[in-house]
Amino acid sequence: MIKTLNYLIVTCFGIGSIRFAPGTITSLITTVFLYSLFHIINLSSNTILIILLIVFICSFYAVSEYIKLSENKDPKEVVIDEFIGQSIPIYLYEISHGTVKDPQEAILFYLYIFILFRYFDIKKPFPVNFFDKKFKNSFGVIIDDVVAGLYVVLTLIIFMIIKSTFL
Repeated sequence: MIKTLNYLIVTCFGIGSIRFAPGTITSLITTVFLYSLFHIINLSSNTILIILLIVFICSFYAVSEYIKLSENKDPKEVVIDEFIGQSIPIYLYEISHGTVKDPQEAILFYLYIFILFRYFDIKKPFPVNFFDKKFKNSFGVIIDDVVAGLYVVLTLIIFMIIKSTFL
């Protein structure tokens, strides 16, 4: 039972078992899922934060237990880290400025966030690559995607500063 639950968590209910680009597919589904929570269901940002924190905390245990049984310490089917990493910039975008976001503008920013996150997750610039290579445990599996998500946030902040300064 626990083994099955861990599998469902680390693979985001089996998405990680898809043979072609499971990380990208998970990031895309995460983007659509969060858009739905924020703009269709209109769930409060505090409720979404609680959901994301629960997933974040539970994922450390689930990934740890899952990789104990694997020779590969960062198996391809483990995609909960993509869910977490993709969620960080989307959540921070949604709560920024304390204003309600226009759904059309949000779609555009979600697209930027999705593309930037996939770029940083695949290219793994420092320190993303440091965490990916140095820590061969659940911390390393998850934290490199957290850092990639924070790179997205930093990139968007720089873009917004440049835009407000020069345009």
